[in-house]
Amino acid sequence: MTIIQFIQNQIQVATKQIENTIQLLNEDCTIPFISRYRKEMTGDLDEVQISMIAKLKVNFEALEKRKTSILKSIEEQNALTSELKQKIENCYDEILLEDYYLPFKKQKKTKAAIAKEKGLEPLAKIIMKQNPIRDLDELASRYLTDEIDSIEDAIQGAKYIMAEWINENERVRNQLRRKFNYETIIESKVVKSKKEEENAQKFSQYFDFSEPLKRCAPHRLLAILRGENEGFLKVSVGIEKKLALETIENIILKTNQTDLVEIIEDAIADAFKRLLEPSLSNERLNEAKLQADKSSIQVFSNNLKQLLLAAPLGEKRILAIDPGYRSGCKIVCLDEKGDLIHNETVYPHAPQNQKNDASKKIKSLVNAYQIEAISIGNGTASRETENWIQSIPFDRNLKVFVVNEAGASIYSASKIARDEFPQFDVTVRGAVSIGRRLADPLSELVKIEPKSIGVGQYQHDVDQKLLKEELDETVMLCVNKVGVNLNTASKHLLNYVSGIGEKMAENIVNYRSENGQFDSRESLKNVPRLGEKAFQQASAFLRIPNGKNPLDNSAVHPESYKLVEKMAKDLKVSTEELIGNEGLIAQINVEKYVSDKVGLPTLKDILEELKKPGLDPRQKAVMVQFDKNLKSIEDLKIGMKVQGIINNITNFGCFVDIGIKQSGLVHISKITKAFISDVNQVVHLNQIVEVTVTDVDLERKRIQLSMVE
Repeated sequence: MTIIQFIQNQIQVATKQIENTIQLLNEDCTIPFISRYRKEMTGDLDEVQISMIAKLKVNFEALEKRKTSILKSIEEQNALTSELKQKIENCYDEILLEDYYLPFKKQKKTKAAIAKEKGLEPLAKIIMKQNPIRDLDELASRYLTDEIDSIEDAIQGAKYIMAEWINENERVRNQLRRKFNYETIIESKVVKSKKEEENAQKFSQYFDFSEPLKRCAPHRLLAILRGENEGFLKVSVGIEKKLALETIENIILKTNQTDLVEIIEDAIADAFKRLLEPSLSNERLNEAKLQADKSSIQVFSNNLKQLLLAAPLGEKRILAIDPGYRSGCKIVCLDEKGDLIHNETVYPHAPQNQKNDASKKIKSLVNAYQIEAISIGNGTASRETENWIQSIPFDRNLKVFVVNEAGASIYSASKIARDEFPQFDVTVRGAVSIGRRLADPLSELVKIEPKSIGVGQYQHDVDQKLLKEELDETVMLCVNKVGVNLNTASKHLLNYVSGIGEKMAENIVNYRSENGQFDSRESLKNVPRLGEKAFQQASAFLRIPNGKNPLDNSAVHPESYKLVEKMAKDLKVSTEELIGNEGLIAQINVEKYVSDKVGLPTLKDILEELKKPGLDPRQKAVMVQFDKNLKSIEDLKIGMKVQGIINNITNFGCFVDIGIKQSGLVHISKITKAFISDVNQVVHLNQIVEVTVTDVDLERKRIQLSMVE
């Protein structure tokens, strides 16, 4: 099988599309670059399809490497037959490949290996052939030695060897694997000594739980496994023993001779209990766990994408507040670029209750620093702070936003924050992050490890390598979708730009500090170690407002500048006159500019970009109006209708911030009247919704909501 066939078995894409995409990937082209600027080569594949091809390419190469290693190992044992070699070379299933290799793996000294050393393999072979044996005891007695002093020991040793052969039997493993795929039951029981512990109650629904593994939802499986990891649950997976033994006997047992049947049945039972069941049950659980991980990671990725692409307020002068009671509210004032120009602490809430002084101070700061918007973190004392700010009679029309501060504390204690604000403590840094999140969520959130942003489920329980790879890719795709201002972007934001990376981002920032702002994309080539390849991959995702060339503030790639200039010349206008002039752009006949290198997809993209160059694809920031009478969970009543904003999405529903400390859950069955299998099909992060309170659990601080009338 070729790599093309391997990929086509997974996704329906034409051969030429895969070949060209692989070629581009081998040339170190990034996914954002390929999907946006090489549409002719890929046949207009989107970033999701290209990403899948890239991952399948890695899988194929890893499989080929593993096959080479296995063939070498078996050959060194002088055990590689032409038939086995062909089997291995034609195998593209990881599990089956390891089954082929199983008999040749270097193992610890097994019971079978010890029996073979004692010379019992010939006896095992005779019994395993299942030809009629007149006197089994007499046969076994021939193998008695100083080490084997009884017929029972000889037969037991032969059983161990046969059990190993049964375990290594390809047909047995495949038939049993099918049973495990469809028949496995997962069971969990509470650890009795820990049943009454407070933390154990989180897993109370799994204290006596049983379900077919194939029907166990990803979030349930991850919850059960977390309960096991934390020591509150005992978990087992397996199939019915009788079913398993019958399956093996149908393959192995060929004789009716009573004493032979008894020995072989013993070997089968031993093989299943000691070798096959632990191996295949772990394999099945690991596979289910991997699928649950992938499902949860995809939810996290979808949420992160929505959060990163959340509406920015833009370059405004912002007063940001990190609310608090006893420790006060941390206030910072930021200029249009997000730079800190003032900070202090006020104490409007209990126990100090200095509301009048705090109000005067806020009013003074708003006037002194010409503040245009106020950003309030949604943590402790958020509602009280919002109500207090709304009560201040400002001289101007100020918009007040409540911002999700998840991960702000992680940022404020990070090296990134210390490098940015070495002279300030974590409270000031946290307030700065809350303000910057309002201005531009993407630029601020890239400074935080994605899994710390808190918009997913079980992020600490899933495969961390898979999680990091998926989330890093999500951040990269979002950054390149929006584009980055080359003259203001931090090195953390530049790091995610196509073709840049951490070291090059640092070089760009250092060059900018030493030489001033970039006046053109072309001047990027002056940055140390930024070669032609990096320029090709990165330049179109970097924006230069008010630069020498107006195209530098667009998503038009520099390699297409001459083409745009020709379009303008044909219309007898300058490039500057063409950009943004929809009347002129409508006159362009794109067919005229098709060439071997540039096709209609790219030409249409260029025309769209010329209409609105550098347009931010994100929407504008909007305010949510929380119920002013709601301050805590105690204020909620069943049947109450409230407005909120969706702040997390999971496989089983979405969480809604209704303006108090605890978010409420809208179960998937309560999102819409129609049946849905994917929550993301109906709702999205930061969506403002009206919900009805259906249940309030004061003891566990849990709120159930409904979006269905």
